[in-house]
Amino acid sequence: MPPRNDAALDFLLTRRSRPAKTLDAPVPGDDDLRTILTAAARSPDHGKLEPWRFLVLRRAALDRLAEAALVRAETLKLDPEQAAKGRQQFADSPLCVAVVEIQRESAKIPPIEQTYSAGAVCLALLNAALAAGWGANWLSGWVAHDRGFVAGHLGLEADERIAGYIHIGTERSAPPDRPRPDLDAITAWIDE
Repeated sequence: MPPRNDAALDFLLTRRSRPAKTLDAPVPGDDDLRTILTAAARSPDHGKLEPWRFLVLRRAALDRLAEAALVRAETLKLDPEQAAKGRQQFADSPLCVAVVEIQRESAKIPPIEQTYSAGAVCLALLNAALAAGWGANWLSGWVAHDRGFVAGHLGLEADERIAGYIHIGTERSAPPDRPRPDLDAITAWIDE
């Protein structure tokens, strides 16, 4: 039998995201955040393309993005609830790391595998923050998918998009665990 890492397995079996609206200061310092980012960057990356990068969004940037989200929502004629949700994602966050997917030219690695790698980075970043003792949540929404917003306010190029916003901070209150999938309902055992 291979050696087990029971602490890591227990973490994965019990991990849960913390709602972004329950996160507050303090946030990880630069050294702690660098460790979290380093762990995330160890995600599967077929072809070693690094089809992602990080934008660390601190308080002033988050405030700017919150106001920009309101202006963009008005331009898009979004309903007030959508506009508020886009604004609050930044206004209520004590620290956010935007994971930017970059579609790299490759004869060997198709675009979908690059997308999978960016998603793996998001989950690894989330899990690394949680394992380091912080509260964390992965969000997206219209502020991640609207080209005008991400290009105009985050400087994304045409070959880039937001894979996720990972909000990190100190948890104010622990949420109850949510129901988890019925493993038997989603698993097929194929023997031949």
